[in-house]
Amino acid sequence: MNQLNQWRQNMRYTPEQILNDPFLNKGTAFTKEERQRYGLAGILPPAVQTLDQQVAQAYAQMQSKSSALEQRIFLMDLFNHNHVLFYKLFSEHIAEFMPIVYDPTIADTIENYSALYIEPQNAVYLSIDEQGDIESALKHGANGRDIRLIVVTDAEGILGIGDWGTQGVEISVGKLMVYTAAAGIDPASVLPVVLDAGTNNEALLNDDLYLGNRKQRVYGDDYYAFVDKFVGAARKLFPKLYLHFEDFGRRNADNILNKYQNEITTFNDDIQGTGIITLAGIMGALNISKQKMTDQVYMSFGAGTAGAGITKRIYDEFLQQGMSADEAKKHFYMVDKQGLLFDDMPDLTPQQKPFARKRSEFANADKLTTLTAAIKAVHPSILVGTSTVPGSFTEEAVKEMAAHTARPIIFPLSNPTKLAEAKAADLIEWTDGRALVATGIPAAPVEYKGVRYEIGQANNALVYPGLGLGTIASTAKLLTDGMISAAAHSLGGIVDPEQPGAAVLPPVTKLDVFSQTVAEAVAAEAVAEKLNVDEIKDVKQAVTDMKWQPEYRDLGDLDVELD
Repeated sequence: MNQLNQWRQNMRYTPEQILNDPFLNKGTAFTKEERQRYGLAGILPPAVQTLDQQVAQAYAQMQSKSSALEQRIFLMDLFNHNHVLFYKLFSEHIAEFMPIVYDPTIADTIENYSALYIEPQNAVYLSIDEQGDIESALKHGANGRDIRLIVVTDAEGILGIGDWGTQGVEISVGKLMVYTAAAGIDPASVLPVVLDAGTNNEALLNDDLYLGNRKQRVYGDDYYAFVDKFVGAARKLFPKLYLHFEDFGRRNADNILNKYQNEITTFNDDIQGTGIITLAGIMGALNISKQKMTDQVYMSFGAGTAGAGITKRIYDEFLQQGMSADEAKKHFYMVDKQGLLFDDMPDLTPQQKPFARKRSEFANADKLTTLTAAIKAVHPSILVGTSTVPGSFTEEAVKEMAAHTARPIIFPLSNPTKLAEAKAADLIEWTDGRALVATGIPAAPVEYKGVRYEIGQANNALVYPGLGLGTIASTAKLLTDGMISAAAHSLGGIVDPEQPGAAVLPPVTKLDVFSQTVAEAVAAEAVAEKLNVDEIKDVKQAVTDMKWQPEYRDLGDLDVELD
């Protein structure tokens, strides 16, 4: 999909504006004829480069930078000036660039955003104190473009680093970059947005350079009215919108998703995305072990937004496979810092309550205050960690689990590395090679007793780009559990179950290929559920037609001011 031809023909440019517009700029790749046509002759070096030459040049420049942060700053500068070149470079080095463009390096740029600020990067900044500007800001940010995808954050719950106010806009920018690089979503059809409702980060409030609202976060009815005003304006301006919520705080994320998910096409990556990729990993593991999903006993260590969201997603899969709600809940256990969650605990969240157990189920309920004690009492076959408690999957706990299941599925998902519940190599050794492992961070293959164990990374980027592409391509009016399940099944079915040491998830190095697989599965399910607004005769073709390629195109007859 490329909508720029229609959009740009209604505008007038100077030669300098063309070079400063990242959607139009080709830099030294403008041909001699184009330079004459657009008034660029003499204001670029005389040599005409190909896109491949520019990519090689930019890659060499990036490699000369001494740190990941400096590399990211260089790449963001490239993005600000030339979208095609940026995405061509990114698409050729996806696995290498993912930790630079997104997690974990993005955390450094978020923390230093105000100090490093140069350009708004096509983002829209909405303030709770200036709600009268919401619709006009979105309109001006779109600048005539047909926006199909918004990633919006209020940056209260950025994974691993917490509340960063308006500086969290980098999450929206970075997430959209992955959508384009991995799934081919047209960068002209996306818009990053940050909702600034204040911040509880005292360091920001006391920082003279901080660019956001200097006030404590607003909560309650005033906050939800702000979100609702944004959603209403976005729906009005962009009727075919797919709205992605990212890194909202624990107390608000579920409420927002529950309010809008049956009204508009919306997605929360922290609640749903992590659940999808975890489900996909479990599907891959079960393909290897030849076991049934509904025979598993699931334990979550960590019962916050991510842990509860993942648990709900796996539970929903039990229901989709035909199990009753009451029977399915017998297979799920949640453990947090206070131990196994029981239904008489006064501080349970609404997301935890459905999975809290009755004390009467256990003879020693009062002693189930640690993960190891809970494992001994429950004998889970699946253990998923989102606790951010480093080393909490101890040798004792893992060996206890492995003593009661032939192929334990163990996913220490907390990141960064210093917060991981366990190392993949330890899990393989402690289970004598029987564990089926996925981690939240990249992990090197493990050599154990002559077998090379590939370790899957439960990276949401394996799911959300293809999920978004498939949803948009199918013109689905909602994102349903069926579409989410289709995404997980499509990824889980990619593993090679006959390969010794096979990973439970496909590698990030082939992210673009698997995004296509996910998109086609999601679009097919949307059409099967009759959710498509437009007629879709060929799902694969609809997905292919929606994809944008990073290549220079004829800019057409731009209206250029020439003396």
